[in-house]
Parts: sequence; structure tokens; C-alpha cells
Amino acid sequence: MKRTASARNFRLLLAALLAAAATGAPVRAQTGTPETAPAPAQSTPAPGPAQSTSPPSEAAPSTQAPPLGAAPASPAQTPPPPSEAGPSTSAPPLSAAPAAPASPAPAQAARKPKPKPAPPRETALSDDPTPALQPQTFYTTSKAADRYRQIVDAGGWPTVGVSLRPGSKGAAVSTLRRRLAAEDDSIADAAKPKWDADLTAAVKRFQFRMGLKQTGVVAGATLRELDVPAETRLLQLDSTARRLTALEFAFGPRYIVVNIPSTAVDAVEDDRVVRRYAAIVGDLEHHSPELQAKVVAVNINPTWTVPASIVKSEIAPKMLKDPTYLKRSHIRVLNAHGEEVDPRSINWASERAAQYTLRQDSGTDNSLGSIRISMPNRYSVYMHDTPSRNLFANDYRFLSHGCVRVQGVVDLAAWLLDGESGSQMSKDEINKQIASGAREEVKLTHHVPAAWVYMTGWASADGVVHFRDDVYHLDEVGEIAEQ
Repeated sequence: MKRTASARNFRLLLAALLAAAATGAPVRAQTGTPETAPAPAQSTPAPGPAQSTSPPSEAAPSTQAPPLGAAPASPAQTPPPPSEAGPSTSAPPLSAAPAAPASPAPAQAARKPKPKPAPPRETALSDDPTPALQPQTFYTTSKAADRYRQIVDAGGWPTVGVSLRPGSKGAAVSTLRRRLAAEDDSIADAAKPKWDADLTAAVKRFQFRMGLKQTGVVAGATLRELDVPAETRLLQLDSTARRLTALEFAFGPRYIVVNIPSTAVDAVEDDRVVRRYAAIVGDLEHHSPELQAKVVAVNINPTWTVPASIVKSEIAPKMLKDPTYLKRSHIRVLNAHGEEVDPRSINWASERAAQYTLRQDSGTDNSLGSIRISMPNRYSVYMHDTPSRNLFANDYRFLSHGCVRVQGVVDLAAWLLDGESGSQMSKDEINKQIASGAREEVKLTHHVPAAWVYMTGWASADGVVHFRDDVYHLDEVGEIAEQ
């Protein structure tokens, strides 16, 4: 009898709920007591996408059944996320508890999906104390080219072709040994098929010479560099030696070297690298030039005079689309007399637009950042800071219009100003001046020579041979010229 009453009460409650769903009227229990009414189901709804404890790609598919009477959703019918969906008009499932007063959503409900992590960085700033460029670099590089010519004449080296790591064994490991032994005389047994500590050390030495992280694992950039043919390496050494023949650089006790393919800056003192910095150099359309100059001053909180080529190719098109661009970028327009001109009075579609001087105010948004290193040269390029310092974290740093942006440029400026006559301005003093916002030019007591070179393959004074990618394709140009 109790079972019959319970079933009847359940049917009555179900009917009332369905009627309420249709009319929007509140539902009141008409029969039964807590002892005789059916107990609500205790299943817990699965978390929605915003509350999932696993990334979408890792979350397991939900096995929870849809509410009573609901049709299974097809992919095309998947409801929009809560922030886009309209108010629901369907009745709650029978097992739902009464609605509680609105309360703030838990913090995790509003959490956005995490962005995909950036690919792991494979390059590394070399810790080699030997400068990339020394007075004897032409000789050592030419000598290395002779050695690589012998390797090419002997048939080159084998292609590894597969990723390998400690624990690997078999024919591929033997191939890796033979490949490394072609350049590395310290490998004794080139046929050994089992990976050991000596092979790990040999892989790290190779990575060091290529400017890569010394992981001891053959994959990614390491594998690509291993499989570069010996003929290409010979071309890099020959091409670099040929370019160095035109170098007329006045080496001194202190000098700066920018090797463009390495995207690195060496501060050299007494034939040792005392500081090395990551650099951003010219892109494929705006090469950083090979040059020799002298650093004469450090400009703190500099203004930036926009080159006419950039005015014509970039600024003018932006002004045609957005007349407020110059104002938002804190760039002033000056006429031939140095008088400020209203940008709105200029026809940016005409050739005359590039005849005006555009000067960006100093400050946090200035394209030169907080430091400009003055080194007069016929290319009107220099080294400087940048507001986009996050770009130094990239493996690919060929991004500028020809100038060289230096990571840690304040430290480089302090080194330049710490000459033989004592410190003209310490790093702390430079930072205080930057913070003040006031512009200042500090002239060097002793000018420091600087050379920008393009060395894709070179041998340092100790005979170690290094290689970097020929991003500007200058080695190929040299090869065509010889033919």
C-alpha cells in the first residue's frame, strides 16, 4: 500500500512540475510527507567547461545523462557558453535542489583557458670568453676552411636524420658518432653503437659551437645543424674569410663586436669577453650593415628622429588610416626651420610628407627606449634600448630596421663610461637619470672602437670553429659571384 501511495505521489509531483514549467507558476507539494515523498537523486552535475579541472584536450568526456526529457545535443546544437547564452526557460531536472540566492561565482568559473606555452628556446648566449672577432680571426678562419675542404674532398659526413638522446643505441648512434668525429678529434671510437657519457659531452660541444643550449640531446635545431652538409660549412668559412679581408678595424684594449648572425654583442677588454649581450638586429628587408666606428657618447632618455624611409613606408600609410597615430605615439612634426607643424595640415599621400622631420619625444614609449649609444657612421645606425624587451626571449631576433637593440644596454653603457680614467657614471647613476626623465648626453673620455661583422662561420684563436645561420643569404651571394 505504501509503494502504491509513493508511486501516486511521484506521479502527482511530476505532473505539477511539468505544468509549472509550461505556465511559470510556482510548485507546491500537494501530498506526501518527508517520510513518504521520494528522496531526491544525489548525483552531482559534471563541471562545465569553465569549471573543468583539466585542459579541454585532456578532459574526459562526460557520462552524465541529460535532464529528463531533453534530447542529446549534437555538435551543431551545443549551447553557447554561459556568458553568451540567454536566460533559460526550461524546468530544472527533477533531482535539482531549490535555487539558492545568487552568490558570486567561484573564482575558477571565470578563469580563462591558459594560452599555449611558447616553444622552448633552443639558442643560448655563448659563455665563451674568447671574442668572436680578434686580430687573428681572418687567419684562423682561413685555416679552418682548409680543413673543411679536406672533409668535403673526402666525401663529407653522414646524415643523422633521427632524434637521439642518452639511452639510445644501435646503428643511428654509430652514425651520430661518425658525424661528430668528422669535426671533433676527441671522439676515439666512432663506430660504438651505444650512447655513453663521452657521446653526451661530444653533443654538448657541438651545441656550444652552434650557439645552442647544451642539452646533450639530438633533436630540433641540434639535429638540423648536424645534417647541414659539409659543403655548406666550407662555404660559410670561405665567405666569412673573404668578408674579413675588407675589415680595417683598429683593435684596442677595449672594443665592441656585434656579430650579426649570432645576434650578440661582445664587450671585449684585454682580449677577453667581459660582457656579452643578446641583440636584435636588422630584418631581411633592412639589414644591419657591416661597419667600423667609434662609440663617442651615451644618450640617456633620447628622442628619436624617424628616418625618411620609415616616414614614407610606414608612418604616412598609418596616418592615412588613423590621423591620431602621431599624437598617440608622441611624435612631433617639424618643418625645415625646426618649427612644429600640425600633422592634420599635411597631405600624407604626397611625396612631400617625407620631407618633414618627425621626432618622437623621450619616454617609456620611445622606440629607442632609455639609452642610445652614439657611434657616428655613414649608415646612421647605432645601438640602443627598446620598449619591446620581451623580444629578446625569442630564438629569432632579426626584427629591427638596421640598428642593433641590446638587452641590458644600461649595463653596456656603464661599461663604456667606466674607462681608463675611472667611472664617469655608474649603473645606479644612469638608472637614476633615466627615472628622472631628463635628457642627458654623456661623452666618453676615451672613444671605444666598435665593429659590426657578418660571420656565419669562424674559428676563434683557440682553433674552435663556430657556425651560425646565414639569415641574410650573403654566403650564397658570394658563391654566385665566384662562379
